[in-house]
Amino acid sequence: MSDRIAIVAGNWKMHGSLASNALLIQRLMAGLVDVRAKCQVLLCVPFPYLAQVASLVAAGSGQAPLLLGAQDVSEHDVGAWTGETSAAMLKDLGCSHVLVGHSERRSYFGDNNVRVAAKFMAAQRNGLCPVLCVGETLDEREQGRTEAVVAQQLDAVIAAAGVAALDNAVLAYEPVWAIGTGKTASPAQAQAVHAFLRHHISTHDATLARQLRILYGGSVKAGNARELFSQTDVDGGLIGGASLIAEDFLAICSAAGA
Repeated sequence: MSDRIAIVAGNWKMHGSLASNALLIQRLMAGLVDVRAKCQVLLCVPFPYLAQVASLVAAGSGQAPLLLGAQDVSEHDVGAWTGETSAAMLKDLGCSHVLVGHSERRSYFGDNNVRVAAKFMAAQRNGLCPVLCVGETLDEREQGRTEAVVAQQLDAVIAAAGVAALDNAVLAYEPVWAIGTGKTASPAQAQAVHAFLRHHISTHDATLARQLRILYGGSVKAGNARELFSQTDVDGGLIGGASLIAEDFLAICSAAGA
């Protein structure tokens, strides 16, 4: 891993309860004391639990700092958009980050490249740092289209927001075929795509490309995290199921901070 400060983001997906959340946060804050200087830790929790987790994090801020993020955001700032949640609302609840373009949002909820770019810009307009997710399906990888797909997803944001907007963002490569399947991109496969993304951005702004943090997401576990994070262009992880198990998530954070 480079000398960029690593970030590990836990995506709880549609999991959690008031009781289990409280226990998980307690265990995480107690266990993260040793890695807080080397690794930023972000929790992206379901909308109903943002206020609870924000309160728990604030109450335990003397132990280990945790960043709060949401899993999605509306592209609209305000108005008659029933069921949507604006970036200003997330900011008001204490969020600093928000996922945009997660593969499940793209696959199941119609978040195409144009909409993802609009959400990215809405997040930044309201003071949030977007975690922009890009990645290919298994068919696209087998067709040799991985680079073309992730470049297209990234370029939609650059075209809409400008490459300078990436200076206040995090990029996450999450191969769709490795999410929740138990399959993981090999360290070499992950590094290859991360290096491509960094090079692609460098054609616009070389300095920004060197500084940008690029996370890997796709069945990251305690057992494979250290090798994945040791790759030159892998700056941390976007963690799914393992982020719900305190011991596993702590081990992953420790690997990122090593």
